[in-house]
Amino acid sequence: MGNIKQITRAMEMVATTKLRRFQDRALSSRPYAQEIAQLLGRMSAAMGDKLESRPVFAPGSGKAVAMLVVGSDRGLCGAYNSSLFSALEQWLEANPGTEVHFFVYGKRAYQYLQKRGLRIERYFADPPLEKIDYRLAKFTAKALLDAFLSGQYREVLVHYTAFESMAKYVPTTIPFLPVQSAEKGAQDSNASDVILEPSVEALLDKLVPRYLETRIFNALLEAITSEYASRRMAMKNATDAATDMQALLKGVYNRKRQEGITKELLDIVGGAEALRGK
Repeated sequence: MGNIKQITRAMEMVATTKLRRFQDRALSSRPYAQEIAQLLGRMSAAMGDKLESRPVFAPGSGKAVAMLVVGSDRGLCGAYNSSLFSALEQWLEANPGTEVHFFVYGKRAYQYLQKRGLRIERYFADPPLEKIDYRLAKFTAKALLDAFLSGQYREVLVHYTAFESMAKYVPTTIPFLPVQSAEKGAQDSNASDVILEPSVEALLDKLVPRYLETRIFNALLEAITSEYASRRMAMKNATDAATDMQALLKGVYNRKRQEGITKELLDIVGGAEALRGK
């Protein structure tokens, strides 16, 4: 039991170290994601009716739904994966008859979807999520955008675990494509009066890919942060349980040892009394 306690404590320390690193990256990426979303809203407002000709702002012509599911590659992270899959099942129940094609991060998510017999369109196995960088997010965003523009899907969703605090991480499904009307921003009365160089169309062509990449990057960062927060909590609980079990077993051992000593003393006393009686 002592060896198990040492292992879980070491794993808790490793998870805590990695959690802090990913948490800092996730929190620092949020202001950039919010700013680029606001900028996209202003550019969209400046486009006016011309925005309707942009395919990324309109539902796709297909009937199926593409969904990126972000799970973990390893276990020992508490209810992280089970909560994610439970939320996914609830979404599927709420959308009966919807044909869903899955794009997957994480071996656990891949195994779960495969076991359920759900259609896996693409599995992102390399590099692992733990080695996430902006290039990985860019690659993923382009794969989802190409799938959407192919005309096979009407929309693209992202199902991941949003990080809120060290003790709270919530499975979440967010729309990715088409860009939602709420993200286009309110129609600013002054937006169309702004003179831009180059044109709004040229800026929007450059901005939309960056916006999509940023959303994916932030979702992947929050998912891996949530995973390590859950793993840290699971290992802490395991260490505490091992400590309690160790104390319980030590108490049982001490009682058994005391009973053995008492029995030996009684045997010695009884033998001495027998000799004295002779």
